[in-house]
Amino acid sequence: MKRIKILLAYDGTDFNGWQFQPNGPSIQEELTRAIEKTTGVRSVPIGSGRTDSGVHALGQVAHFDTPATISCEKWRGAFAHYLPRAIVVREVTEVPPTFHARRSALFKLYRYVFHAARSPDPFMLRYSWKVHHELNDSLMAQGAKELVGTHDFRAFETDWPNRRSSVRTVRRCDISRWGDFVHLDIESNGFLYNMVRSIAGSLAEIGRGHWPLERMRKILHAEDRSLAGPTAPAQGLFLVRVTYGEGEPLADEEVFEEGRG
Repeated sequence: MKRIKILLAYDGTDFNGWQFQPNGPSIQEELTRAIEKTTGVRSVPIGSGRTDSGVHALGQVAHFDTPATISCEKWRGAFAHYLPRAIVVREVTEVPPTFHARRSALFKLYRYVFHAARSPDPFMLRYSWKVHHELNDSLMAQGAKELVGTHDFRAFETDWPNRRSSVRTVRRCDISRWGDFVHLDIESNGFLYNMVRSIAGSLAEIGRGHWPLERMRKILHAEDRSLAGPTAPAQGLFLVRVTYGEGEPLADEEVFEEGRG
């Protein structure tokens, strides 16, 4: 058996997230179908984490095992042939059997895109949250800095508790502006369910001037979801990059297995 690692990008608009779902298409389902059509053998890919319905990826990573002796270049061609246009496999590499797309992950980087303008952009409606207020990105950046470090992030988790521990380490949480678009970039060793979207909703309240800057610190230390902002819409969220310690699966699998922003 060979273990194959793939790097892929996808527009999540028309999919019910990464994982197999009974009520609609998923990224995992499309990849599994493409692999089976190529080899005649069913092999289910394991992703670095589960993106939710409507969430996009620029750098999702997955692996699968196969008895096929197909070269990596031919795998790329097969994926291009069998996958829908909304899913693109950018890289294919053979990796040691110790590599695991989920457990070997060290950090994940997500980006959330806000569109703060009077008029919507028809080309970005599927890829950003149209906020009907101006956003003070300087205040948002100060609020984002409160989240850097190791904290209990249960205040930003939907339906807590979903895991044994809601403690995560955020090593980067930045705000930047490009014209009418404000970007939240957050990198962590793991994410709770809807964590990034809850943080985005909270920062939007600060950026709009609805909340004082001190509210972010209060939310974090109170560990109470009812104090945090709304869950921002899925279409503004992108999984940008997964950083690996290749061949060294981590002991606490639970930190990485959810992966949902």
